[in-house]
Amino acid sequence: MSGINRKDKKYAKKMRNQPSNVTFTSSDPGAGRSGIESQSDVNSRDQQRGLHGGYCHRSQGSDQKHFQNVPKFINDANYRDQQRGLHGGYCHRSQGSDQKHFQNVPKFLYARDFAQHRAAEINAMLKAVVHKSNSQFLQSLPPHLRRRAMSNNAKRLPRRLREIAKKEMEKIAHLKKEQSKSKSRKARRRHGNLLHEFNRRQRKNIWLETHIWHAKRFHMVKKWGCCLADKPTAKSYRACYRAMKQKCLLQDLSYYCCLELSGTQENLLKALSPLSSWEAGTTFASVDCLSGKRQGSLVLYKAEQYPAKPLGPIVFLWRPKAEPENQSENRQLWIWAHPALKTEALIELQLACQCSDAPLPEPAPSECSASAPGRAGSKRKLQDQAGEEVIPKKKIIGNSTRDPLKPVSWTSLTTGIVIEDLTMEILRYRLVGPLSHSVIFEVLQPALVLEDSEAKGEVMGAVMGARDVPCWWSQYCGKSEDVDLHHRQGDFLQLLSGVASPAEISAGSILGLTVRDPRLNIPESRTPALPDPSEFKDLEKIKELSLRGVPTECAQSPIWDRNIRNIVTENKISEQELNQMKSKLLVPGSQLNLGPRESKIPILLVQQPGKRAGKEHIGWGSGWDILIPKGWGMAFWIPLIYRGIRVGGLQEGAKHSQYQGIPCFPDDFPDCPAGTRHCEETEKELVEKYKRYPPAKRPNYVHYGTMTPFRCPWQRLVEEWEVKTNANDVTPTASGKDPEAKSEGLNSSMKPIGVNEAEVCKQSSDEEKTLEPKEEMEQGSGNITVLEPKTLSIEDISAESGHASILRSRKMLRQLSAWCQPTSSCGQRVKPFARSLPGQMTTDVVNSIVCSLPRFLVWARVSLLKKGSPDANAMICIPSNEDLQLIASDAKNCAPQEPKHRDPFKRQIKTLKDKKKKALSEDLESGSGVQDSQLVSNRRKDLILGLWPDQPKDVMSHCSRLTIGYVSHGDFSLNVGCGEGLGFVSLSGLLHMLSSQPAEKRGFVLVRNPASLQYRLAKLNIEV
Repeated sequence: MSGINRKDKKYAKKMRNQPSNVTFTSSDPGAGRSGIESQSDVNSRDQQRGLHGGYCHRSQGSDQKHFQNVPKFINDANYRDQQRGLHGGYCHRSQGSDQKHFQNVPKFLYARDFAQHRAAEINAMLKAVVHKSNSQFLQSLPPHLRRRAMSNNAKRLPRRLREIAKKEMEKIAHLKKEQSKSKSRKARRRHGNLLHEFNRRQRKNIWLETHIWHAKRFHMVKKWGCCLADKPTAKSYRACYRAMKQKCLLQDLSYYCCLELSGTQENLLKALSPLSSWEAGTTFASVDCLSGKRQGSLVLYKAEQYPAKPLGPIVFLWRPKAEPENQSENRQLWIWAHPALKTEALIELQLACQCSDAPLPEPAPSECSASAPGRAGSKRKLQDQAGEEVIPKKKIIGNSTRDPLKPVSWTSLTTGIVIEDLTMEILRYRLVGPLSHSVIFEVLQPALVLEDSEAKGEVMGAVMGARDVPCWWSQYCGKSEDVDLHHRQGDFLQLLSGVASPAEISAGSILGLTVRDPRLNIPESRTPALPDPSEFKDLEKIKELSLRGVPTECAQSPIWDRNIRNIVTENKISEQELNQMKSKLLVPGSQLNLGPRESKIPILLVQQPGKRAGKEHIGWGSGWDILIPKGWGMAFWIPLIYRGIRVGGLQEGAKHSQYQGIPCFPDDFPDCPAGTRHCEETEKELVEKYKRYPPAKRPNYVHYGTMTPFRCPWQRLVEEWEVKTNANDVTPTASGKDPEAKSEGLNSSMKPIGVNEAEVCKQSSDEEKTLEPKEEMEQGSGNITVLEPKTLSIEDISAESGHASILRSRKMLRQLSAWCQPTSSCGQRVKPFARSLPGQMTTDVVNSIVCSLPRFLVWARVSLLKKGSPDANAMICIPSNEDLQLIASDAKNCAPQEPKHRDPFKRQIKTLKDKKKKALSEDLESGSGVQDSQLVSNRRKDLILGLWPDQPKDVMSHCSRLTIGYVSHGDFSLNVGCGEGLGFVSLSGLLHMLSSQPAEKRGFVLVRNPASLQYRLAKLNIEV
């Protein structure tokens, strides 16, 4: 008995690695090996063959009874699996004797049926014999015939294996090429290999000259075709704010695009005048800007389309005239634009200037040699193995993504205007903070004027070829008027150290300079730049500088000349050569004196005025911009860093704009093409991020009544307010009189939306449609002018109107600001100036504004009066009179709460989920449910638990309070010490709110975050 058991175990061990399609249902190992059927089953052979593969099962009883009466449950698949799992694929042997067992063994079998059932085993055996799995061609030979040389030379193999060997060798060689081993770190960090890799990575996205420095210390992002620094890796949010407020913050704005326009002043002004309007502020023809004394800024529009179809904000610089009396002199104009705006601005400028003719010859791309022959410290050999000269690798300087076949300058044969793209040709650094002028004074030193002997020696050296440096500075110093101008500019630079803050100088003042190489006076350690009050002696000159600014003639600079810029870039002394010169000094650490060989760099200093809107914190965030020729980025960057300043990225720049109260491009320009694209991209990213969270770990915005949590539906908002105004739902009171009567109609529409949300919305909309002008006159005062009712729908308004536009008329904004009763951030009333006294808010004035500007948004600032801080896309709503009375009576009461909304899509999502599960289960059972499950999943792909799937409707009246706007940027403001947000409100909704509120409570609004039901009381201000 024990011997038989051992045989069974041995056989089971052998059959353990058989193919998966080989199954044994018989308990007899002998039957399993032979496949013999019993005599009693011959009559039912066909049925048993289909079910058991030619074998029969044994029961626990005697063998005779088993072969005569097979149990019915033995055909069950679960029973077979259970028996196979318990006994290693065989049924348990009966308790009868072995003698009885062998007596009942079948005496014959059918060879055809047996071979059919064993076909899988036979094929597996033949395949294993012919070709071994995971084996090479050498392994098919016996061990005594294998040779090491056969792996490299296929001719040493037998002829029958040569073709197979060739194919396998080609396959192995191809895999080695695809999976080539990367170079070691030491090889990758060599200068030549690093330079080659950096140049390759710059072909797709532009790298700033400070990219490597930023990449080690900042989180980098790819935006607008550039690799830009987003925020520091270190925790420095408050430190950057303190630097902007008390010290100095540095930003690299070299990714801004510069477009140069040259031509006569008359032709330039004639072509550019349709692109702007004097109603919005500064134009290209402003006197101070046209003289080249100051920098100007404006919003660029399509030709003759103001106030619609804006393109975006730009800043511009006019080159000062060399001869003020000469009116026919060609002028140069630099226009700085955001990279997201460059394409639209360039196309519009080409159309306005008629510069669609054949382009001028393109200048050669500017590259700086990494290692040139004959220079000190050259360690790399300049010859290859064949002895031929090797072309050294060059560092890319400028726009690395520009197509060589694409033109960069365009000319017009009719107007004579030439447009040239100077992107990355001029670098721009921004210093923000009260100590920015102290940093500039320490880093920048005026270039030394060459004496006659030095100038002659420089000229002779250039002629004789002793030095390959063009003598542009000697020619510049050869003119006495240029030398006098250079001394005057140096004197004004000295006066900057005596100014307490850059905000004391006239806004946009420009100072031209020619400075020494800033690498020659870097301190040994990082020391902060501080003003020295003992050096302030010329107080009268400092006062004159603060009042009148920099004179026009001091704004001149050689940086306007392209040839001089190229000379300065190409003849820059490399860091390696400069360090070797410093190492040879007799006194280590002393200043290096290069004499006439020292580089002279022309630059421009442009004053940034800081905060100018509103009545508080005037001048906050002021500073200076430095314009530098390309190739000198790191030469100026490192000396600035060594003066103890802090560096910021894109997020710090956005906070700087937010604290100034000005819109940030392209986030806060929803009426521009770039702003629309940015809004769509941001919404897509936020939706994808929202979907990655499980439903229990993300807010359900449907319950909060937030229809668009990731964007602001400006277009829908202005359209709904226009429909409400045209339907005569809003009838403003005259001068704020009788506000209680008017508020009844307003409060009737502010019903809480809960479970019966759809019914309430439908009822309120029906009431609005049936409201008659006669009832409005009875509720209001006698001075109300009733408009004729119009039956316009939102679809009609959308078909007739264009996109929502932003109100930029300064006159209109001043009037709205006066009506809003401007206050400080803490809610304190600000005394208005005499020239900005509010006019009477009469019905005629309000109606004329509503009719003439129906689809306009107004830039506003909301300051929370109590706790809380607004988030992005927070709703700005109109408070009811009950809300204002409740808040006034209870000092601890913050604001009302929004009732929780019902989610009508939750049941649909659950039903679709159940149907999808059911379809998948049917797919597993029948194998034909794949298409059904796909159809179920594709029915409503836009259904996401917690979000509204369709386009937003009734965004104005969806909640219990009417919505008039949204917050685009919001946070706790460190500058004012309370929650503050910036955003837009509908002009029609704003006038509706102001006309319905009492005069002493005008401008109070409610702010609610997208993921909250709590309203917060805030004060709305319009700053101009």
